[in-house]
Amino acid sequence: MGTLSTPVPAEREQPSHEASRVALVGVHGFGAHHLQNLERLQANGVVRLVAVADPNPPAPGALPPGTAVFSTLDELLAGTPVLDLVIVATPIQTHAQLAFTTLPHADLYLEKPPVASLADFNRLQEAAIAAGRSVQVGFQSLGSRGLQAIEELLAEGGIGTLLGISATGRWVRDRAYYKRSRWAGKRSLDGIDVVDGVATNPLAHAIATALRIAGARTVDDLASVETDLYRANDIESDDTSVIRIRTAAGLPITCALTLCAAESVEPYITLQGSEGTAVFHYTEDRLTVSSAAGKRDTVYSRVDLTEDLLEHRHQLRSVQGLATGAPLISPLADSGAFMQVLEAIRTAESPALIAGQYVTWEGEGDAARAVINGIEDALERSTAAHATFSELGVPWARPAVDGDRPVLSLPDGGEPGTSAIETDQPAVVLATLQSGAGLAARLSPRPYLHPVRTLAGVKVTDHLPADHPWHLGAGFALQDVNGSNFWGGKTYTRAAGRYEERQDHGRIIERSTMSGPGLLEQELSWQAPDGNELLRELRTARSSLLDRRTWQLELRTELTAVVDSSLGSPGSNGALGSGYGGFFWRLPASAGAEVFTAERRGEPEVHGSASPWLAWASEFPEGPATLVFAAQAEAQDPWFVRMADYPAVGSALAWDRPVELAAGDSMTRTFTVWIADAKLSPAEVAELTAGRASAAG
Repeated sequence: MGTLSTPVPAEREQPSHEASRVALVGVHGFGAHHLQNLERLQANGVVRLVAVADPNPPAPGALPPGTAVFSTLDELLAGTPVLDLVIVATPIQTHAQLAFTTLPHADLYLEKPPVASLADFNRLQEAAIAAGRSVQVGFQSLGSRGLQAIEELLAEGGIGTLLGISATGRWVRDRAYYKRSRWAGKRSLDGIDVVDGVATNPLAHAIATALRIAGARTVDDLASVETDLYRANDIESDDTSVIRIRTAAGLPITCALTLCAAESVEPYITLQGSEGTAVFHYTEDRLTVSSAAGKRDTVYSRVDLTEDLLEHRHQLRSVQGLATGAPLISPLADSGAFMQVLEAIRTAESPALIAGQYVTWEGEGDAARAVINGIEDALERSTAAHATFSELGVPWARPAVDGDRPVLSLPDGGEPGTSAIETDQPAVVLATLQSGAGLAARLSPRPYLHPVRTLAGVKVTDHLPADHPWHLGAGFALQDVNGSNFWGGKTYTRAAGRYEERQDHGRIIERSTMSGPGLLEQELSWQAPDGNELLRELRTARSSLLDRRTWQLELRTELTAVVDSSLGSPGSNGALGSGYGGFFWRLPASAGAEVFTAERRGEPEVHGSASPWLAWASEFPEGPATLVFAAQAEAQDPWFVRMADYPAVGSALAWDRPVELAAGDSMTRTFTVWIADAKLSPAEVAELTAGRASAAG
């Protein structure tokens, strides 16, 4: 089905009632937008702009004739006794006091964010109720008719069950942006909260829109808010952040935002469904739905929030208390969830400064702008995996909470052919053991090794990639154990004959971990989604030095069935050629990759073959390296190889049939990987493997 464009009628029927008397506080900045809108509404007979207040008066001729000009709101209220509506479009830190001053006199349109703290928000709600006033908050994107279309789409199951929401914002702001006022980029000013960061001001609509789609309006609608805040500019607040939210209903919402992109892109909200996706570009009111039925693109109109508030007031007056009238689109009470996010940002640790080597400055003087190297990829990976920058391990991020993890290391100067040796020299960290405990459920949380590096420091694993965020470094996982998915992502079943989104993800939990020189040993529990234990595992990783450019990793796993267990894969469930599951190594993107065995070359020939070893040689971003995977001695499992779609190597435990284990039975697999600081030729790999075979004999 082709892409469709279905414009919706843009005009809303105008009410026929007396023009409302309106005052505008703040005529510069976004106030200029309100001024332009009020001029339109006045021309249509909907409002009369009777007064404005701003310490910096508007330019001559900027206001409709007869509009009074004041320096402050107090002066305006004293000189304008009868008002229906006051619009406040002033700096964030002034919102609270101006709102409290307005409420005894008129209804209120308050620009976003409504106030700069949750305490002020609660006080403001109480004041609005006590005064009997209506308050609209200026999240203009909530006026889009696209949101109603999304609600209907979800209700009718157009993309299946909603599994998660993400918001992506990539904008550009230069030094002049942060010099436009004293409060720009501040967390506080003169002891007063400002909280002018990427998530609370310029891209606040991304968060507010995602929350509205999730049905999260009040503080009680959120279970948790996590922040990961950074700055490349010389400011106090964040210009690049991940905000991870979980609703009370358990829905994950991840917002990855920056003002330091290479170029500005219209922000968008992505809805991940079990049967498709929907992407909402909220600044354009454009919704793109992709599912088995095809792809359609629809542009919707938007209801103006000022008109909405005026119509709401008119309906309240018309019914004379017999009804409540149409609800506001963005009432103050519905900003509670957003204010919970703002409060988490306000009280979080100060944003970390991104080191200069990771930032490129483009332009000169006040037009210069910071571009964080690789930020687009980091945003994409964050939203795909519902992960923070810290969890992704991007080089400029804070260490993750899980960062103090056991490592495999070799001391500098270790002798070839030995295990890690006790010396007084600093250790070379070759691999870090991640617990995976904090990963999203859809990724099948489990332990894994990442990053794994060569002796020279070249990183040869990847994790949480945007294309398959459940690919986790080097480790061991299976997609099907008695119907539980310990691999992550979609599940292939024979009954469906395709991959499906199912809430069947298990998790592998660390029971104990022991580490020593050149050794990591874990006792693990494989638990189904309901918490029942299916397998127990003893996993051991050992490192040893082979020569000055090569080290050896041995990974051994012993699986014991707690209950009668069937260990399967998509291949054993009917997906030909997709027998992945077991040992798996996700590699980083690289150039000039070559994969080969002693007799075969390239993905089509090597994939599915069984051979004593398999080599992957390429130019990684940090330098050349080769990984040589030795087949396990216990069984001749086929190799699983991907190059064209993504870079990965695995040893397929259940290539085309499951492995059956009775309760109490065990199986063992031992994998050896040689990791060299060079792009080895087939002859060099053959020599390496022959030498090791002779030594073993």
